[in-house]
Amino acid sequence: MQAIVTGGTRGIGLGIASALLEDGWSVIVTARKSSDEMTKLAEKYGEKVLFVSCDNAVPEQRENLVNTALERFGSIDLLVNNAGVAPRIRKDMLEITPEDYRYCMDINLEGTFFLTQRLGKTMAAQGAGRIVNITSISSYTVSVNRAEYCISKAGLSMMTRLFAARLAGDGVAVFEVSPGIIETDMIASVKEQYAAKIVGGLTPVPRLGQPQDIAGCVLALASGKLDFCTGTTIHADGGFSVRRLYS
Repeated sequence: MQAIVTGGTRGIGLGIASALLEDGWSVIVTARKSSDEMTKLAEKYGEKVLFVSCDNAVPEQRENLVNTALERFGSIDLLVNNAGVAPRIRKDMLEITPEDYRYCMDINLEGTFFLTQRLGKTMAAQGAGRIVNITSISSYTVSVNRAEYCISKAGLSMMTRLFAARLAGDGVAVFEVSPGIIETDMIASVKEQYAAKIVGGLTPVPRLGQPQDIAGCVLALASGKLDFCTGTTIHADGGFSVRRLYS
């Protein structure tokens, strides 16, 4: 069983890569640069894990990733699209510049689309495969001070359904995992605000999510037992998506 996890050197991606390795998978982990945690994984799992530097926004780096993966493994059974960036600076949406917008779109959406297109063709030729897109509650929840991020995740959510429809006949299942508020570096600057909201009843489950919560969802989807559910979204958000009239 061979997998690629993009953006896998920290946070949610690292949690997913670690869980897959523990479950017996061989994993290629990508990011723009490696990390100390990646070194620890290599020490623990040896040749079962390989780091490949890849910026999703750069076509040549995406192609190098695919070629490296196929040379290493011969086939890819699972692609986890986790790579993504938050806005460099949270701005009112009336102040966002084209550069701000492209920064999120190029990595979160365009790069992910074309990597999925490339590996989708490979999996279709194999007659089997699974693709899991890590989106966010921001795909349907408004944050007017990071509109470009919300739009990129909404696009990724639609992309999931498009690829699910296109690849189902080729034996490839495509899923979306939509994390809620997960305790990672991405929310470090606003962690205390989120934690206070959760204590105040923002989510039925009264805690911040952890990378392992998302990794568990990916493991379930990677097992193949849910392939008939292709196109499905798993809301890994502590119940945030549950509509309530009162707490």
